[in-house]
Amino acid sequence: KLFFPPSSVKRTKFLGFLQIAFMTLTLFPIRLFFAAFMMLLAWPFAFIASMGPAEKVLEKPLPWWRKVINVLLKAIMRIMWLAGGFHWINVKGKQALPTEAAILTLAPHSSYFDAIPVTMTMASIVMKAESKDIPIWGTLIKYIRPVFVSRSDQDSRRKTVEEIKRRAQSKGKWPQIMIFPEGTCTNRSCLITFKPGAFIPGVPVQPVILRYPNKLDTITWTWQGPGALKILWLTLCQFHNYVEIEFLPVYVPSDEERKNPSLYARNVRHVMAKALGVSVTDYTFEDCQLALAEGQLRLPSNTCLLEFAKLVRSLGLKPERLEKEIDAYSSSAKRKKGKKVNVREFAEFLEVPVSDTLESMFALFDEKEEGLIDLREYVTAFSVVCRPSQTLQTIQLAFQMYQSESGTLTEEDLACILKTAMGVSDLNVSNLFRAIDDKERGRISYDDLHRFAEAHPDFAEEYLYPDQMETLAPNGFCTDFSPEISEDRNNCLQKKLD
Repeated sequence: KLFFPPSSVKRTKFLGFLQIAFMTLTLFPIRLFFAAFMMLLAWPFAFIASMGPAEKVLEKPLPWWRKVINVLLKAIMRIMWLAGGFHWINVKGKQALPTEAAILTLAPHSSYFDAIPVTMTMASIVMKAESKDIPIWGTLIKYIRPVFVSRSDQDSRRKTVEEIKRRAQSKGKWPQIMIFPEGTCTNRSCLITFKPGAFIPGVPVQPVILRYPNKLDTITWTWQGPGALKILWLTLCQFHNYVEIEFLPVYVPSDEERKNPSLYARNVRHVMAKALGVSVTDYTFEDCQLALAEGQLRLPSNTCLLEFAKLVRSLGLKPERLEKEIDAYSSSAKRKKGKKVNVREFAEFLEVPVSDTLESMFALFDEKEEGLIDLREYVTAFSVVCRPSQTLQTIQLAFQMYQSESGTLTEEDLACILKTAMGVSDLNVSNLFRAIDDKERGRISYDDLHRFAEAHPDFAEEYLYPDQMETLAPNGFCTDFSPEISEDRNNCLQKKLD
């Protein structure tokens, strides 16, 4: 995460090692003890404020006596952060009143230390329902009256949006709701696509931006790199930890933005990015999952599947909801027996109208620009997007669509499957095919490939792209997610479409 001048790298690392070793033996246990103590001290206040029929009490607007407890809890939480080394919390701007902005949108989201502005404002947040059952912490969470999301309830997302909308339109009767619209942790180098949940109510929001201007970044907690406990340990071993919280002016949506939450979210994101001095990228939380999924076919840097995933969602096809439909798509495509379809037939297959977005997706599979595509390729790509970590399951599905009556397929078929599964236009599978087809029959079955994959778990790196895999950034945010490269990709796609 850090880059030092070459001549000072060794000395800097050595001094950093000495500091961490010294702090681990001296200040770290003291800080950890006091931080835990302050959390325990806050618990009885939150417990008393939450007594009575839990759900009914929590549903009432904030009474005056809870405001007193708010002050006490804010003081206790501030001391807890002080004990953790956050001696200076620089606050810029002024927090709006709930009547002025019912929703606070916070970005960039990069760590669990982003809880600092939550404890300072005692704003409600959106949390998993399971969190309320955590000892001590669950009581503190329930006190701020969060909007709980239940994973077991298939209708939870709709209910969550309705609850946010109900509170946001209560004209200040409910506490403000603080939402992290990115939906995942990034390394703060840019702002990814905002989820529309905070903007669906169509009420004014106050953007809040976070900065951690520390010389050593021990705060960032992303997909790869140090785990939660290591981040805590390294942060508590720093002499000082700085954080800046800036409340930007309230953003009042236009009539067009109220009707279009996605437009509203994009415009607020641009305002926040400008204040932060960073770029924006159109990649989303789901794109991060796809690009960094752990599977036997890691996506190469030149994959077009990220563009494909965006187009899928733009059509209103939710991969997370349509996973159960993959088998039906597969059976329908298999019945075509390789017969290609035009854009109108493709629209009928997806049960969507012909549009610019659909034609853009169609062009991704129409490599020869003949106006026809193979539905089996779409189903294979869609399976990867729905199940990014289960690549062998996707290959098995593709085998079922491509294989002959004997249950085997050729090198050409395997090349088509793997090119589609990895989203590349050119791929040499000859070495892999020969390695699997050790009996030189000229055809292989899925069982042959599966046995080979079990014996060679890294077969993709060894046989398909040994010199092409791009290393992921050490901060866990994929290098090909940078706004510049994203723009280049879009330009390349546009050239293909033109």
